[in-house]
Amino acid sequence: MSLISKAQQPDSSGQIQQVTPESAGWEYVGFSAYLLKQGQTLKLESGEKELCLVLVAGRATVQTRDAAFAGIGQRMSPFERIPPYAVYVPHHDMAEITAESDLELAVCSAPGHGDLPARLIAPADVGIEHRGKGHNQRLVHNILPDSKAADSLLVVEVYTNEGATSSWPSHKHDEKDSLDETYLEETYYHRFDPPAGFAMQRVYTDDRSLDLCMAPANHDVVTVPRGYHPVATLAGYNNYYLNVMAGPVRLWKFTWERDHAWINSDSYPR
Repeated sequence: MSLISKAQQPDSSGQIQQVTPESAGWEYVGFSAYLLKQGQTLKLESGEKELCLVLVAGRATVQTRDAAFAGIGQRMSPFERIPPYAVYVPHHDMAEITAESDLELAVCSAPGHGDLPARLIAPADVGIEHRGKGHNQRLVHNILPDSKAADSLLVVEVYTNEGATSSWPSHKHDEKDSLDETYLEETYYHRFDPPAGFAMQRVYTDDRSLDLCMAPANHDVVTVPRGYHPVATLAGYNNYYLNVMAGPVRLWKFTWERDHAWINSDSYPR
């Protein structure tokens, strides 16, 4: 069983990653990444899905059936650590993306069913959080949290410094009939600075029926169908990842792994 999708060389459309519900063996989350050259155009149909188009790096013009967002984007690298521009595209819509510079574009998808309009998510709309302490600190950009309108999608990006941990202490959100959790499938799109880096990511369940450790490199995607999913960076390499989550209930509700929950307490670091 593999939970890692290795980055590919760009195809004719610029695509370097594609994870579908079918390829992941689940129901809700889809993810694609593109590297477009300046002037290149990408056309997408949302079909039965809603989309969140995240400008990971670069500038673009995005045209939907009823809206146009011209010249958006401000960061040339995700490691500038400023919030991104993004565009929400509802189901039964389309998007035409024209790269105004070299563009790294993430396409997040999940089932759509409502009547929300296409809209721009500007940097001022993105919530900024600093979580953790000691060697467990990270910077979080809440692009499409459960407090903002969407049908299924939750989208967030996270920065973890070299030699630190993230998605830690271990937590999970894989139970459909629970008062303490919501069922959310999740993808991690990893980037590294410098780009030769990699991280260690473990995906495991309490009973260890799933227990895999992976070393995602630049532009790789890790899929999390269930269980805990912490990330550890290596000295010399800062990590960025873009998370996409979706499930039957659009709410991020999770439980900590009991053995490690103490790391949230005032006794850490020691």
